[in-house]
Amino acid sequence: MAAPVVSSVSPNQGPAAGGTTVTVTGTSFTGATAVRFGSKPATSFSVNSSTQITAVSPSGTGTVNVTVTTTQGTSTQTATFTYVTASAPSLSSLSPNQGPVSGGTAVTLTGTNLSGATAVGFDGVAATSFTVNSATQITAVAPAHAAGAAAVTVTTPGGTSNSLVFTYLTAPSVTGLIPTQGPISGGTTVTLTGTNLSGATAVGFDGVAATSFTVNSATQITAVAPAHAAGAAAVTVTTPGGTSNPDDPQAYFFYAASPSLAAVAPASGTTAGGTTVTLTGGDLLGATAVRFDSVAATSFTVDSATRITAVTPPHAAGAAAVTVTTLGGTSNPVGYVYLAPPTLISLVPDQGPTHAGTVITLTGTNLTVTTEVRFDATPASFTVVSPTQVTAVAPAGTDGPVSVTATTPAGTTNALTYTRLPAPGV
Repeated sequence: MAAPVVSSVSPNQGPAAGGTTVTVTGTSFTGATAVRFGSKPATSFSVNSSTQITAVSPSGTGTVNVTVTTTQGTSTQTATFTYVTASAPSLSSLSPNQGPVSGGTAVTLTGTNLSGATAVGFDGVAATSFTVNSATQITAVAPAHAAGAAAVTVTTPGGTSNSLVFTYLTAPSVTGLIPTQGPISGGTTVTLTGTNLSGATAVGFDGVAATSFTVNSATQITAVAPAHAAGAAAVTVTTPGGTSNPDDPQAYFFYAASPSLAAVAPASGTTAGGTTVTLTGGDLLGATAVRFDSVAATSFTVDSATRITAVTPPHAAGAAAVTVTTLGGTSNPVGYVYLAPPTLISLVPDQGPTHAGTVITLTGTNLTVTTEVRFDATPASFTVVSPTQVTAVAPAGTDGPVSVTATTPAGTTNALTYTRLPAPGV
């Protein structure tokens, strides 16, 4: 058998500390008993075939010849390996310098002598992955880690760098909202309580960014709700520590649809108030106010999502806009007319026969919407002539005086006397 021959080594350089895995190529390697880098034996080696050996370089300096020894002798060819003395790496900054305990944060490490990095560690835990972008920059993905500070280092053939602190943060949580509902138009100022809220970068309502927000403390944020469709919205907070749980039942904000009004009945009543009216519409549940212009109803009851019963407050004569307010906002207005109470000034004629048929002119005020004319308890047919005049046909009755009144939605007039005269004797 022939003596071994070394034709090449790859790689042909490595750190002075040793540890480089080198592939030695040549012939007659079977049964190799030694591989040397200069005078030093390889830390370890494996004979892969008669033409290839894998060896781990020992520590050393300068350029040395790599030789293989078998029972047939030692190689004599020149196949050099150069020990490179690399400068130790150093770190100057991390960006960002904090992230969630679950890991996954892409961190940019800036420093010097970062080429050839073999490891990036977070408190000794290997980065999930890393890329050497240049001699001054590495991008690494933070591994999972307990909450708190972690020392970040870079290792190269030149050694291990100084450490910089990366802070692992616990994810925020939202434990309460006040108020818990508001209009679909948004604009509600909501106070969020929870934990680990410092440094919040976003507040979301079903993924829609809050119109604005302020971090008051580690346990409180004030946010303005954005517009949103009617229904429940999960409120979340995002910090460098992650995003709060969107499924937490204490973190739901309910958007209420705006109420609407279709009608008010009756549509008119006295200026003195006290008229019971029925308002019909939609989304009336949870009503907090019923107003006639800006005057609150004397009282109101929410009967259903489509009906409210309210008692009118006093108001000057004329039209009033009726609105309903809920947490969803204020409804469109519907008209209600306040009427001044009617009065009677005169009856012409003020007497007549006991039989029916005498046409009487009633003069007074606020008679436009007269609904009834009575002679004592007996209703009479009538015609509204003007706001100050009504004509009525006197009903039959016994002789003597009777009280005549007119009624409108604003009330009943004072009574005037009409006298039925007996028929003359024969």
